Amino acid sequence: MSNLDLALIGNCTVGALIDARAKIVWGCFPRFDGDPVFCSLLKETGDYGYSAVELADCERIEQHYLENTAILVTRLHDCHGGSVEITDFAPRFGQYGRMFRPMMLVRRIRRLGGSPRLTLRLRPACDDGAARPEVTWGSNHIRYVAPGLTLRLTTDASLTAVLQETPFFLEDTVTLLLGADESVHEAAGEVGRRFFEETAQYWREWVRFLGIPFEWQEAVIRAAITLKLNAFDDTGAIIAAMTTSIPEAAGSSRNWDYRYCWLRDGYFVVNALNRLGATRSMERYIAYIVNVAANAGSGTLQPVYGIDGRAELAEREVDALPGYRGMGPVRMGNQAYRQIQHDVYGSAILAATHIFFDQRLTRRGDQALFHRLEALGEQARHCYDQPDAGLWELRGSARVHTFSAVMCWAACDRLGRIATRLGLAERAAYWVEHASQMHGTISRRAWNKRRGAFVSTFDGKAMDASLLLLAEVGFLDVADPRFVATVKAVERDLRHGDFIFRYVEKDDFGKPENAFLVCTFWYVNALAALDRRNEAREIFERLLACRNRHGLLAEHIDPRTGEQWGNFVQTYSMVGLINAAIRLSVRWDVAF
Repeated sequence: MSNLDLALIGNCTVGALIDARAKIVWGCFPRFDGDPVFCSLLKETGDYGYSAVELADCERIEQHYLENTAILVTRLHDCHGGSVEITDFAPRFGQYGRMFRPMMLVRRIRRLGGSPRLTLRLRPACDDGAARPEVTWGSNHIRYVAPGLTLRLTTDASLTAVLQETPFFLEDTVTLLLGADESVHEAAGEVGRRFFEETAQYWREWVRFLGIPFEWQEAVIRAAITLKLNAFDDTGAIIAAMTTSIPEAAGSSRNWDYRYCWLRDGYFVVNALNRLGATRSMERYIAYIVNVAANAGSGTLQPVYGIDGRAELAEREVDALPGYRGMGPVRMGNQAYRQIQHDVYGSAILAATHIFFDQRLTRRGDQALFHRLEALGEQARHCYDQPDAGLWELRGSARVHTFSAVMCWAACDRLGRIATRLGLAERAAYWVEHASQMHGTISRRAWNKRRGAFVSTFDGKAMDASLLLLAEVGFLDVADPRFVATVKAVERDLRHGDFIFRYVEKDDFGKPENAFLVCTFWYVNALAALDRRNEAREIFERLLACRNRHGLLAEHIDPRTGEQWGNFVQTYSMVGLINAAIRLSVRWDVAF
């Protein structure tokens, strides 16, 4: 049965998910939002859409990442003393003054002992899982020809063994290079060895310069590498997850395509990258957000964009893929791009604020950029008290959501601070005044006197987890009794065991069944801010225990069983882990 006990490999151009038996079950080409060449994660019963190495009479499997890298190692042992080691990665390293990150997956299979007998199965799909590509071959390569893309496998393995899936005894090492339809002018084994060494060195150097907390180092490093793997280098976009249509709960039909860039993630992602000291990735992501904002001529922003910045993400259902565990529908595209979500203005400006204040960055904010951001601020001040779909993207209703209003306030508040930084006194006064007026309105309309807490919508009474962020974004001081009361109200309404639900009332798809993982990280941060650190640390430790064997998290979790659900690997969840660990850890200067 399928589960999310998967490992992620990638190189910021392509990514792939690999199961516990070294089967590649998900991977899109030529980039994250491309055709799922490997799609058996959503097509369990099909006879194609995967790549596997099968060891005859296999009885034991071991799997782990090489420390501080995105390289996965799987060892298969048979019952006769034979064993092999499979190393999977996507090449990434500096070469000729630029980053080499080709559309390529590398698989090296090495004999460890005995006489292991293998079967190699490389069965890519095309047309969203509906068909298999045509196959041609030459002296040392096999071409998989699809209507929109041709992949080439260059290998030193027997082509007959690959084409006919003939079992063979592995004598030493074979290398499989699956990538663009281009000639490889060196021996496959030599290329694989060199790419492995260079890629391992790249990741270890990248990790070496991260700013990490004293505690939970391994968890934070794995989360940081995963966050990096979800970044699309070519534009700087960071996707929400590698997958589409993993349901938020069993049979819920809450199946969405997350292979795109949500602007609301910007604030949290940029904060995490800043705290890690990953300034190059942070700068590229901010540049993506600024470019998207600049292209919005009217100043109106969508909640989500393609990784290339495109605005239209038309949603459709894919009949050829039955879905994760057969739980369809499988959707490509995301109709959320057409929704009205006012919080995006605050998210974009909060992320861009770093450009004006962080002196490490090569590109610094100036008056020209500030004036472009002001167009977003004007949108924020006009729509902050208007209905929208909200943070949780409700498809069937529109209300005035408190979080959206607060983020619009944050947009104007930060513009005031930026103007002060630039010495623009008149513009600073303008934005400070508007922020003050908005703050007063939100404080009146979103406060429920009967409940003694802020609530999720103006003049409403229900709670949602985004209220835990009121102090995080600076709307309230952590010492404000209203924040303390709101956190307690969230605890009463939304906490189930160790987990915080995003909300509990019915929506377009019924009542939520599983907890949204990042909300519990927000709760941990709120507890820490309220000086309830012991509680926060205990819950954080239990959250860490929910990760899969590779330290990775999906979007949702079943609070009863601890099983992960939702798209995988979820950027929001890994960012939540990073931010909470940094906040809770003892400081290095007092650690030992």
